[in-house]
Amino acid sequence: MPFSFSGGIDSWASGVLFDVVNSDGNALRFANLGQDGQGAGWNAANSVFWQCTAARIENYQPPTAQNWALGTWAQFAGDGYWDMSNEHIQPRSLYYAQLKDRLDDNLTGRAILLPVESEASSSPKVDVAAALTRQSVNPAPTLYDFITAASTRQSIPTATNARSIEAIGLPKDQVQAKAAPMQIQQGRLVRGSVLLTGRRQEVPWWNGSARPYGLANAKPHITRFVPGMTGRGLTDNLDAMTDSMKADNIVAIDHNYGLWYDRRRDDHERIRRMDGEVWPPFYELPFARSGKETAWDGLSKYDLMKYNNWYWSRLKQFADLADQKGLALVHENYFQHNIIEAGAHYADFPWRPVNNINKTGFPEPVPYAGDKRIFMAEQFYDVSHPVRRALHRAYIRKCLDNFAANSGVIQLIGAEFTGPLHFVQFWIDTISEWEKETGKKVIVGLSTTKDVQDAILADAKRASVINLIDIRFWHYQANGTTYAPAGGQNLAPRQHARLVAPKKTSFEKVYQAVREYRQKFPEKAVTYAADNYDTMGWAVFMAGGAIPNIPAVSDPQFLADATQMQPIDLPQTPANQWAMGDEKTGYILYNESVNPIQLDLTRATGSFSVSYVNPKTGQLTKSNEVLKGGSVVSLKNQSGGPDVIWVKKGKGL
Repeated sequence: MPFSFSGGIDSWASGVLFDVVNSDGNALRFANLGQDGQGAGWNAANSVFWQCTAARIENYQPPTAQNWALGTWAQFAGDGYWDMSNEHIQPRSLYYAQLKDRLDDNLTGRAILLPVESEASSSPKVDVAAALTRQSVNPAPTLYDFITAASTRQSIPTATNARSIEAIGLPKDQVQAKAAPMQIQQGRLVRGSVLLTGRRQEVPWWNGSARPYGLANAKPHITRFVPGMTGRGLTDNLDAMTDSMKADNIVAIDHNYGLWYDRRRDDHERIRRMDGEVWPPFYELPFARSGKETAWDGLSKYDLMKYNNWYWSRLKQFADLADQKGLALVHENYFQHNIIEAGAHYADFPWRPVNNINKTGFPEPVPYAGDKRIFMAEQFYDVSHPVRRALHRAYIRKCLDNFAANSGVIQLIGAEFTGPLHFVQFWIDTISEWEKETGKKVIVGLSTTKDVQDAILADAKRASVINLIDIRFWHYQANGTTYAPAGGQNLAPRQHARLVAPKKTSFEKVYQAVREYRQKFPEKAVTYAADNYDTMGWAVFMAGGAIPNIPAVSDPQFLADATQMQPIDLPQTPANQWAMGDEKTGYILYNESVNPIQLDLTRATGSFSVSYVNPKTGQLTKSNEVLKGGSVVSLKNQSGGPDVIWVKKGKGL
């Protein structure tokens, strides 16, 4: 330690008093920096060193002020006030002397100082010299021993009848009740008997600010970190985040790791940073730093075989909360943005050889196209490279291990993934291997370009591993044509779109895309995250899709009944009208037409109640209509716009 206090610190004049007895050979400094005391070291003005010891004491006189060093032992430097150097002075502690004057009190028993029990006379009497000689065989008391003996000087009484922790017993940790497990039943993604519906929230890829002006519109993020600061836009409180998700009808977070760790790279430069003075908020990455060498961002290099415990524990904590509160985590294993498009995306990427200790074998210096762009996807997805193959395999298994005890996680291969078929096959084979070894099952989603998607689904062995089909990188356009870029062309989704300029989809075409896959693979769930996905929730819902973005319906029985229903064709298949149903449960109809909707109940028995659901708000209005089975019934459009009609089977019928 640099020094130790015998009495404490007290104000004296306009400065600070140091009562120092031991500095362990370090320097104490009052620097000549003026009265503001700015700068390094012990800087002050109008301050006192009183009876202290140091290897060197620097005591300077600032302009218009003064510093004092009284009774000090050291190598001296400075033009401050010096007195009684190399001498003991009285009072021994200026701190206690000031305390006594201020309190007008007898400090006996309160002044605790390391004792000096001998004298320093240069001409002692014979008997004194003899006594001091006898005393010299014992080492001098140390400050450590003096502090350790505090309990003998001022003992703290303890109650003898205090009960031990073992006798008292500790309250058991409350086990939070979990929602019903998330699973796929008859191609529907459910928790218990209720269909999962609601919005999906993506996380920011980069950017943000820890300053107040940057927090107002911040999106939630699971693995964003700002040291010492908690809240939206900072280090999110995951319990509060999941509560707000439920309140805002957000059922899932679609999570991928960040584009880069700190905000300096927001400038999109490719330059090497001169130091590691990083800027928050930090987007933590899956891999741990090695503590060795220096990466492009000025911090130590990554070790791709070791993982960032904080990152994975945060994802695990969110998954646990999701299982408690009936939410879901869409876990994107990879993030393709690092290896395509702007060169800055790759500059700090952990897999780049200058950023890790694992010899990943990518070319270095980086062959930036036009000294600006990056085309590293083909090499990154090349699993014939032995080092990279082993790293990929270990990482994919980590993605599975981390959530082995959770049901509410959907594993997707990666955000923006337009990669080749062979890498998807490798990813699926690694998952299959893990499932066989562990005996555990995970929800595996197939989120790729359409050609790769269809090739995997045509492969019976690999298709058996897939539980969910995610339509994300292709769509049916409203004009009836298909926008479907091929995989493995080393282009990002928006680069593909610039080449072709895809047309918008429609309600009818989203319904078609989802229902086609539901009919081909009835045991698999189908999600839709492609063009206009946030406005097409009812199309996904009516086609039997998973996680449709529809509002929370005020009657929870609506979703429980919907879980039992399948899409059905209406009589004469009129335009802009869709239906789903089950004879034992009821029917849900969606009518965008002003014309009445015809529902065939010729095979149904019993009676049915009718309610109307506002497709924008989810508000439910009950009708007085009662329908009887055995005929085709007609239901009028009530709102003049889109209508959702719930035809519910009567109880006991």
